[in-house]
Amino acid sequence: MAKITRIELLMVDLKPKVKRVDAIQSFVSQETPIVRITDSDGVTGTGYSYTIGTGGHSVMELLNRTLCPAVLGRDAYDIESIWRDLLFLTHATTIGAITAIAMAAIDTALWDLKCRKLGLPLHKLAGGAQREIPLYTTEGGWLHLEQSALVEDALRAKALGFKGAKLKVGRPIHEDVARITAVREAVGPGFEIFTDANQAFAVDEAIRRARAYEPLDIGWLEEPLPADDISGHVRLSEHTSLPIAVGESLYSVSHFREYLQRHAASVIQVDVGRIGGITPWLKVAHMAECFNIVVSPHFLMELHVSLCAAVPNARWVEYIPQLDDLTTEHMTIQNGKARPSDAPGLGIAWDFAAIDRQVVEGSRSIIQ
Repeated sequence: MAKITRIELLMVDLKPKVKRVDAIQSFVSQETPIVRITDSDGVTGTGYSYTIGTGGHSVMELLNRTLCPAVLGRDAYDIESIWRDLLFLTHATTIGAITAIAMAAIDTALWDLKCRKLGLPLHKLAGGAQREIPLYTTEGGWLHLEQSALVEDALRAKALGFKGAKLKVGRPIHEDVARITAVREAVGPGFEIFTDANQAFAVDEAIRRARAYEPLDIGWLEEPLPADDISGHVRLSEHTSLPIAVGESLYSVSHFREYLQRHAASVIQVDVGRIGGITPWLKVAHMAECFNIVVSPHFLMELHVSLCAAVPNARWVEYIPQLDDLTTEHMTIQNGKARPSDAPGLGIAWDFAAIDRQVVEGSRSIIQ
């Protein structure tokens, strides 16, 4: 039994490669907490999570003061037990984003450690269901971009072999319809167009917009309503033929269960960084499979490619490159599809020298 003997914490602040604006916010920074867990055999696993500009220091404090000291001395293989114990240790702050993001950093590090010790890539250890996953791009569909830029990016993605593109919605309805129509006419049939409202609408407006979008052959309407409005999603689903996608703003397995039981969504976008790690991510993915619902996770493509390959009901990986400056190898893409790494671990080739150069001042600590 190899016990956890050392935990290193640090945070890197990554700036987006392109300007990112949606219906309610701008994505100006990716605070990236990184956790490195070493066991008594001398093997180290690296995990991480993220914010979109706020809360990173709160995550680091929770890790440093509460969660990591509780993990020290534990059997590194007891991932399920550790996750459950941390959940109840933070019972007063769950279910919530800060706690889930902090737990995700620890949980992904433990999975990386286990994979490395067993000599297996994550996509094999977690299931081994698929070898490649289709990609769609979000990087050229932001709300501030002009219509011509949307068309240009979608055509470029199609030429590169991508199978789809996402457009942000939330402008006046006639503008949204015109923008989607222009892209559809440019790319033709057989190329998926997804839309994302980022929780911007009330139920009446969401129903109205869904009806306007229906003739445009879109793949899904993502986050049309606030994530905690499950009843609203039920009403919307009953009033539209469009697939409704939710999940990036849900932080609990139980919340996904409620959506699935009430038929409030038909695409599940569970995010490993927001659900609390790989352990609960897999629970959500398999639960969705039992409801015959697909999984198309939000963001974190470098990690989600391996998790999508692990389960049979994953349909898409979202292309938003963000770790290029912290890694020595990029995600493998062939003919518009993402392929997971076969190297032992999460499949992320960290560049620790680059990470050291970008550590946020005062964020590094060691627990042992």
